[in-house]
Amino acid sequence: MSGIGSALRVEFRKSLASPVLRAITVFVVVGIALLSGALVSAALAGNAQVTAQLGHLAGTTGWPLLTGLVAQVTAAGGLLAFGVALSWMFGREFAEGTIAGLFGLPVTRASIAAAKLLVYAGWVVGVSAGLVILVAGAGMALGLGTVDAGVIESLARQFILTVLSGLLAVPAAWAATLGRGYLPGVAGTIGLLALAQIAVVADTRVAAWLPIAAPALWALFPDQVDHWQLLAALAVPLAFGVLTIRSWRRLRFDR
Repeated sequence: MSGIGSALRVEFRKSLASPVLRAITVFVVVGIALLSGALVSAALAGNAQVTAQLGHLAGTTGWPLLTGLVAQVTAAGGLLAFGVALSWMFGREFAEGTIAGLFGLPVTRASIAAAKLLVYAGWVVGVSAGLVILVAGAGMALGLGTVDAGVIESLARQFILTVLSGLLAVPAAWAATLGRGYLPGVAGTIGLLALAQIAVVADTRVAAWLPIAAPALWALFPDQVDHWQLLAALAVPLAFGVLTIRSWRRLRFDR
């Protein structure tokens, strides 16, 4: 067994068999869609308590309300969910002691780390597509009206937000590697989420230039984030992906 192809096949099979990834998939795809759909249903039924919690979405109805709520929930919980997934994918090797066996394989540890990241990226895209499909189905089930160009644009924006949320969690892989376990990765993700929330609350103009905050801000307020600020978010997974692969290449058996 050698090469990145073999590593990809192994990591893909491990991911398919993972109860952690299955649970997170259900949480992100089904959980976010059901929660948002339930809130829309309650708001349309005139539930004053729900309406009072809608924030800037108060007064909106139909598809804008549903897609806005989905974006809000994704912005709050998506990064954390994806960070937990990456923390498991990388931290489990240390926590369960399987890292020692990797030193005897003909596949380089850098290739294994790259395979993990590629499998993770594919999973994120699949989860993002699944969420959009379920949200579209929820909207039609609730009778929110015709799926026009505006709805398609909102669903496309949701897909991009979910994908970017997943990619922004890549620092969790590096933290789990350096900390040699799950918890450092989860803690790092919580730190990123807190930083993004603080930036948005403090000043949205500054938050627009913060890569970990820009996608969520763009999804909720598209006119406040331009394309260059949104593209800057890609620097996070690229940089931390390289750092993670480099750290795996330099792993020591005794450390």
